[in-house]
Amino acid sequence: MSEQQLRNVAIIAHVDHGKTTLVDGFLKQSKTFRDNEAFMEQDLIMDSNDQERERGITILAKNTAINYKGIKINIIDTPGHADFGGEVERTLNMAEGAVLVIDAQEGPMPQTKFVLKKAFELGLKIIVVINKIDKPNADIPKTIDKTYELFMELAQHDAQLDFPIYYAIGREGKAWDELPEDEAASADLTPILDAIITHIPAPEVDNEQPFSLLISALDYDNFIGKIAIGKISSGSIKPGDQVALVNESGVVENSRIEKIFQYYGMKRIEAKEAFSGDIVTLAGVSKATIGETIASPLRPVALPTIQIEEPTLNISIYANTSPFAGREGKFVTARQLLDRIRKELETNVSMKLAIAEDGSYIVSGRGELHLSVFIETLRREGYEMQVGKPEVIIKEVDGVKLEPVEELTIDVPAEFANTVIGEISRRRGVLHSQTENSDNSIRLVFEISTRGTLGLRNTLLTASKGTAVTNSIFLRFAPLGAPIPKLRNGVLVAFSSGKAVSYGLNIAQQRGITFIQPNTDVYAGMIVGLNQREDDLEINVTKEKQLTNMRAASADAITVLTPPTIFSLEQCIDFLEDDEYLEATPKSLRLRKKLLDPNLRLKAKRASNSH
Repeated sequence: MSEQQLRNVAIIAHVDHGKTTLVDGFLKQSKTFRDNEAFMEQDLIMDSNDQERERGITILAKNTAINYKGIKINIIDTPGHADFGGEVERTLNMAEGAVLVIDAQEGPMPQTKFVLKKAFELGLKIIVVINKIDKPNADIPKTIDKTYELFMELAQHDAQLDFPIYYAIGREGKAWDELPEDEAASADLTPILDAIITHIPAPEVDNEQPFSLLISALDYDNFIGKIAIGKISSGSIKPGDQVALVNESGVVENSRIEKIFQYYGMKRIEAKEAFSGDIVTLAGVSKATIGETIASPLRPVALPTIQIEEPTLNISIYANTSPFAGREGKFVTARQLLDRIRKELETNVSMKLAIAEDGSYIVSGRGELHLSVFIETLRREGYEMQVGKPEVIIKEVDGVKLEPVEELTIDVPAEFANTVIGEISRRRGVLHSQTENSDNSIRLVFEISTRGTLGLRNTLLTASKGTAVTNSIFLRFAPLGAPIPKLRNGVLVAFSSGKAVSYGLNIAQQRGITFIQPNTDVYAGMIVGLNQREDDLEINVTKEKQLTNMRAASADAITVLTPPTIFSLEQCIDFLEDDEYLEATPKSLRLRKKLLDPNLRLKAKRASNSH
């Protein structure tokens, strides 16, 4: 394949700015699918993972390819959330250019800055697409001004300040090279596809040199095993060719390529040969790891590896030890849990594992969402576990303790702005800027330690009646700041095991907010609500009313309870304190005390107070 017949492009953006919808349009309008294929009726085609569809976000970077005007365009759809930045970092190196999608109303956001910085570091050519120009509060001139400011801030040389701008309504499959006077007029995405061919350089082709490919991603097939994904840097490859797997230390193993696949639409097409510049998947290298090189035995030299930013957050995962352990899961032992975590580390490059002295598995990631998506994946696969409170990773450099600091952006209606500023101040955050958005909401930008963000999302949603939109991006490691005061009240703890009943829950609701419904199985030490006061309170939610006559029985039957507060997985993790666990099983999320016996909890509290 000659270099003029190929383009490799990544689609990058902040979360929910319309990347995946744009890729849908490319796939449909390039006639990649037949008119009668189900994909033609489907939205968010690339978000094939269940959690991606439910959450409405891209979690895993994915590859596809289309044929446009006789040119193959390899497209990489990347995540837009900062927690999945590792997916962006490891896949951008396969592209020569990127389409940067920016919401016409929101303008550049924290993750826009992150992905653009990474693209500039790799020297990618950028095409800007101002998307969702039909939004009622779209402020296109302001968005363009902010985009130029962002490029001025991040560009590493003058050539990067020269970029074309296109305008789009991604969900309608329309794009223009100039701002249209009539958005309802007929249009398609050809201006952007033409721009990719015109502005994105073709990959450098070197088919005469020995074969080499840097592994940027891994996949697994039940029939052919592990599959390595990457862009061929030099040479060509055929099934049956001998190759060497190489890392920085030297040759790891010699293998033989069994099959080669290339992308077309949502399919992998088996190929008889592949050439430099193309993105391919290779089967046959069983010990392949992301960041290693598959090379010709004639020149087994490792290519420069991918630099992934460090994790900022730890979470401890344990085998489930609650009284209900083993009721719902298929995989309940510590060994099964460890094997699954190790399997995850092969493909999740920004995740790390350590085993603590107490036998718990300390999993490190880029943020609460990154870790919670993994825990949710484990639940869906049939695992049971206990999860501890997230802890920020503190580094020590030259005797100085350093902690991660983030830029936190919050969009909130003006009436809640002071409440938000007050809450962030309590968490030692510093307000950097306050601007008015085109929809009259306020954008607040803070600098805050990652410690200060733990549990923040729940608090802000409650304080703003569900309207606050928070986004953060890692800035740097800075000297460890002052302690943050405890920000949550005590909990209501079940005193005895059994089934919760209306009478017991009614008493609990006079003390605070409950988390469970009548008829829920509970055990002693399980958290059933949030107290109105700072201390924990033992409460008997299984207690039935003593019946003395029929009138009392009928009166009890009409006890009216306030609906319980039901937490999502992220909210449960946010809620935890140091002495608590989340019991996560395929069917249930239960908050509990680490020590279920109230006498042991009392002794532990006295011991900590004496220190």
